[in-house]
Amino acid sequence: MTTMTDHAQPQVIESPEWVPMPVPTCSIGDHEFVRTAGHAGRLLPAVIHDALVDFADAPPQAGAIVLRGLPVGCLPQTPTSPTAATDKDRVSEFTLLTVARRLGHPVGYEPEHGGDLVQNLVPVQANADRQVSTSSKVTLMFHTEAAFHPHRPRYLMLLCLRGDEHAVTTLSSIFEVLPHLPGRVVDTLFQPRFRTAVDESYLHGRSNVLGAPMSVLSGERDRPTMVFDADLMVGTDDEADDALLALSAAVEARHTGLALQAGDLLVVDNNVAVHGRTPYQPRFDGYDRWLQRSMAVTDLSASAGQRVDRVIVTHFGA
Repeated sequence: MTTMTDHAQPQVIESPEWVPMPVPTCSIGDHEFVRTAGHAGRLLPAVIHDALVDFADAPPQAGAIVLRGLPVGCLPQTPTSPTAATDKDRVSEFTLLTVARRLGHPVGYEPEHGGDLVQNLVPVQANADRQVSTSSKVTLMFHTEAAFHPHRPRYLMLLCLRGDEHAVTTLSSIFEVLPHLPGRVVDTLFQPRFRTAVDESYLHGRSNVLGAPMSVLSGERDRPTMVFDADLMVGTDDEADDALLALSAAVEARHTGLALQAGDLLVVDNNVAVHGRTPYQPRFDGYDRWLQRSMAVTDLSASAGQRVDRVIVTHFGA
């Protein structure tokens, strides 16, 4: 665990040996695979099960927890791209979806790796300098996952299959940042005076558009939820822009970070914490950092008109 600034640390829950149910032979995205993963939740070690129940009931001060020592199976070399074929077993995917089902409903987003429920995150040389999950040379700016999306996930899960001590996942919780914002800034952030551009991966070559005006903060004044993207969000007026700058500075000044190691599962409440990543130097030798990502919502019905099974297909752009 690497502390970047004065910020609450995510609780680390060490898992005793966990022998999950046999992995189904069907495809990962099939109903049967997800259903079996849901049933496997009853076999979670009690300490892991209870930590997930508590996390879903009330997000912690840090906005995230770390489950340590989870099974990831036998690993081949790190793939060269997120969609490259690999002959790995599916233990890590089953692990991820078991946790996702305990928290809610795993979903995919059609522009993200074709809507896969479990996505490989690996460094890609062509993306090294871009603000995308497969970059490596740049600081990945703080953001709510899919901040622009009307059906953004409630939970983000990052399972480390192969770590890199120099790649630090950064986190900042609104619960930690809020006391350090002036009252007038907080007032502005609660008002629908902000718009967010769409991530380029969702546009399929279409022109980018700004979403409808929205607030950054909502809910209870002293324990609000937050939607923020340092790269894609703008204010609708000068005061709103100034409020965004103040929030961004507060997040940069008050965050924490951790270098995930194999078997670590970082679970983030996407309503509470924003995340990013420090730069690192991959070797592209088959043993680079390899994470798997899954996302979950608490209510599938909200996206019913824009979803095919568990894949959300909302279209953006002009």
